[in-house]
Amino acid sequence: MSRKEAYNIEELSSLLLKVGFVSNEEINTVLYLAMNLPKPVFVEGPVGSGKTFLAKAFAEATGKRLIRLQCYEGLDESKTIYEWEYSKQLLFTQMLKGKIERLTEKSKDIKEAVSVLNREKGFFSEEFLVPRPVLEAIKGGDGVVLLIDEIDKADTEFEAFLLEVLSEFSVSIPEIGTISASTQPMIFLTSNNSREVSDALKRRCLYLYMDIPDRDMVKRIILTHKPDIKDRLITQVLNVVDNIRKLNLNRQPSVGEIVDWVRSLIVLSAKDIDRELFVKTMSSLIKDRQDINAVRHSLNNIIR
Repeated sequence: MSRKEAYNIEELSSLLLKVGFVSNEEINTVLYLAMNLPKPVFVEGPVGSGKTFLAKAFAEATGKRLIRLQCYEGLDESKTIYEWEYSKQLLFTQMLKGKIERLTEKSKDIKEAVSVLNREKGFFSEEFLVPRPVLEAIKGGDGVVLLIDEIDKADTEFEAFLLEVLSEFSVSIPEIGTISASTQPMIFLTSNNSREVSDALKRRCLYLYMDIPDRDMVKRIILTHKPDIKDRLITQVLNVVDNIRKLNLNRQPSVGEIVDWVRSLIVLSAKDIDRELFVKTMSSLIKDRQDINAVRHSLNNIIR
């Protein structure tokens, strides 16, 4: 059964804004198409551009349960899709030893005994299956948002496990067959582009590129979270962020970290950002030791 959502593009944008995500026409359109085609969404962009937050915000805005799969090198099928509960299967075989005699004692021949045993619960059945995030999402259907985060950190072989899920919204298990979603979950895959993701995976998804938000977008985001911030303070915040972005840092501040820094400034009742205040609060903004040193050496260019 296909997934059809009642939201139009404008309503979707409004719902996202209510949970703190400032969207744009491109994002809204991709999400709307993904819900109604339906298709997974492959979101690519630099660290800190808001890719993960998009999936979280969508789940919150639409009232769906978020299932997150964080990718890493060595991730395999047993950690992502399903695995068998071997301890339970072992216990089942031990219990079965005595039961076999009781079940077959009245059988006239071997054929009848086998028939009796075949009517019993299979050794490989869903009762012994442990769903991992992907299978859990398939079973959850359209009440679920599956976030496969930073897929570029996983091995290329891992992508092959996902192709059936992304194209058919189903999982094939050799021992018991195919489990398909009755209604399709919303699936997001994110990538920081640390390696090229396969064309086969991309073909099965809608593509969305999210860049680091520009000054105007950062201002909109800050005002969404802190609408009462003074004009003077927000201008100084934006100037500092612009100056930091001119530095060759290992990791530029994310949108979430910028908002956290603004919250810190407001908690401290800041009216102006001087060098002393910035140094005291930059732990909310800069999270890399080398970057902290680089920022300290560039204070004259950052705070003007």
